[in-house]
Formats: sequence, C-alpha cells, structure tokens
Amino acid sequence: MAGGKHASPDKGKGSFEEASVPHYHGHRDRLRERFLENPDSLPDYELLELLLYRSIRRGDTKPLAKRLLDNFGTLAAVMRADILDLQRVQGVGPAVATDLKVVAVASARGIRSKFENKTMLSSWSSVIDYCTAAMGHEKIEQFRILFLDKKNGLIKDEVQQKGTVDHTPVYVREVIKRALELNSSALILVHNHPSGDITPSRADIEMTKNIIEASAPMGITVHDHIIIGSNEHASMKALQLI
Repeated sequence: MAGGKHASPDKGKGSFEEASVPHYHGHRDRLRERFLENPDSLPDYELLELLLYRSIRRGDTKPLAKRLLDNFGTLAAVMRADILDLQRVQGVGPAVATDLKVVAVASARGIRSKFENKTMLSSWSSVIDYCTAAMGHEKIEQFRILFLDKKNGLIKDEVQQKGTVDHTPVYVREVIKRALELNSSALILVHNHPSGDITPSRADIEMTKNIIEASAPMGITVHDHIIIGSNEHASMKALQLI
C-alpha cells in the first residue's frame, strides 16, 4: 500500500509536467534541422516561421506565419508588402515588420547582383525578378530607369518619378538629362501597374515613343519598357509596341 501511495503522486506529477510542455516544444530545432537537410522541402509557411524566429525569440510562430500568408496570399507578396501594411496584421509589430523588410531588401539586392558588372540583356529573367521584387506590390505607380553602359552593364538603377494609383508623370527632358549625366548608352524603362492589369495604356506607349525619339539623337538606345504587375509583367518590345 505504501508503495502505491508513493507511485500515484509521481505518476500525477509526470502527467502534469507533460501537459505543461507546449505543443511546439522542440519544433524550432526540428524545423532548423529540416531546413539544413533540405531547404526546398519546407512549405512557405514553415520558411516564414524560420524568418519570424529572428524577431520572436519564444513561442509558436506558425499561427502568425499562416496569418501573414492568409492576408497577402503568397510568401513573395509578404516579403514585398509595405512595412505599414505588415503591421496591420495581428501579431506583427515594428521589429517583425522591420526584420521581414531587411530580408526582402537583401534578397532584391542579391537578385540585382546577378547582373551587376555583366551584360544585363544576357540575364533577362534576373532583371524581371529584380524589378518584380522591387516594385511589384507598390500601391502607387513608380517609374524607374535602368541606366546601362556601352556593354549593357548596369550603371545605375533609379526611381525617377512616383505618382498616384494609376498615373505617374514622366518628363522626357529629365530622363535624357539624367542619362547624359551618367554617360549612359542605353536604357530599360520600367513602371508598375498597382491594379494588376499589365496592359500598356495609350499614355504608356506615347511616353515611351517620345523618350525613344529624344534619345536617338543623343546616341542612347531604349531597349524596352517593362510593365510590372504583382505576379506578371509585359514587355512593350515583345508586344511590338516599340
């Protein structure tokens, strides 16, 4: 009987300790191990969990990872989201939003580095990836220019103008002036359509032709004008609009 009396409290204590262990106990270590073994095996929400570990030191990050994906749709959209939009998601504070943007910017620069000091026209998919990462989820239109040298290497990537949700004023004179300042021999024009419709407007086409006409006497070539949507793009050259 005495042995039984002692056995019951031990068993009860063990059950209490097991019940008090969070269901996610050891999950972080296991997730890190899986990532190291095969990074591509992790679904988006688990990869996002790993990113959230940077700013959330304890606790289960899976609910927040899934909440972010529910709000923005894809991992890429989460990473491209505006920092204020990120903070509108329950559980995302300044530290989490900042860490996500740091990773997003680092990723965009990594993509851009693929064609720095190289002929950009030979790595066109990287150009598209970079432009999509940089402006695919902007809520207002922005017009940027990739300034190239004689070998079509990148000299400078600049946002020239920002506008409204459906219009960006572009001044041809300013485009040419900046190209000459940078001693640029060629340009790739890029702007985004926040609506998601990547169809070039009549204004887009006319503006592009005006820049081409003004650039030609200066010995500057316009290779293309790319329109970026959230998940797709359009090339005016490919569409034979220029």
